[in-house]
Amino acid sequence: MLRKIVQIDQDKCNGCGLCVPSCAEGAIKMINGKAVLSADNLCDGLGACLGECPQDAIRIIEREADEFDEAAVEIHLKETGKPAVHGHGHGHGHGHGGGCPGSRAVSFATNPAPATETGSRQSQLAQWPVQLHLVSTSAPYFQDADLLITADCVPFAYADFHKDFLAGKAVVIGCPKLDDNQFYLQKLTELFRNSSLKSITVLRMEVPCCGGIVMAARQALAACGKDIPFKEVTVGIRGEIR
Repeated sequence: MLRKIVQIDQDKCNGCGLCVPSCAEGAIKMINGKAVLSADNLCDGLGACLGECPQDAIRIIEREADEFDEAAVEIHLKETGKPAVHGHGHGHGHGHGGGCPGSRAVSFATNPAPATETGSRQSQLAQWPVQLHLVSTSAPYFQDADLLITADCVPFAYADFHKDFLAGKAVVIGCPKLDDNQFYLQKLTELFRNSSLKSITVLRMEVPCCGGIVMAARQALAACGKDIPFKEVTVGIRGEIR
């Protein structure tokens, strides 16, 4: 069947092994110092391993591959002594209830705090557009700016995003799981080169695949050859700073 699946570039892979523990299904193993896909039916194609690769050697492609098999994953995990993935085998079909941690369904019991403010808050957004795909790398609002690079889930998870992070900054957003991280690297490198940035703050979610946006920003900063203060902040899925 034609489906999305992980592809590992053997030329880029340096054998660091960071992708192995990030794959909840145990679909990646090390052979002769390189990461390889054990079997097509063990890979759910969701890409939790993407954000863990410092060499940008892993990407999601679409090709003919065996269907993802949760039962085979359970057997494989038992054989290799890894803990079973929570959610596999308890859903219907292939809902990937326990595949990528960033895609796992979780419900929160909420106790809303009593309202302390009246009226509407003022938005701190000072530009448009904000999507990394859409912004111009030579836009005037990037000149002499403090730049905020944020995963697009962060503003939903962190309640005081505007006040604590967005105020006074230029911003770009993206999702390294759904987009091409190589594009992010190229776009950010161009943005850093074209702009006189005062600082860079990267906001990511705690899920593994979100690390891709940090990796792209760090690599872009190295590639542009500038010395710009860099800060990384991780937000938990329940809105706490990690």
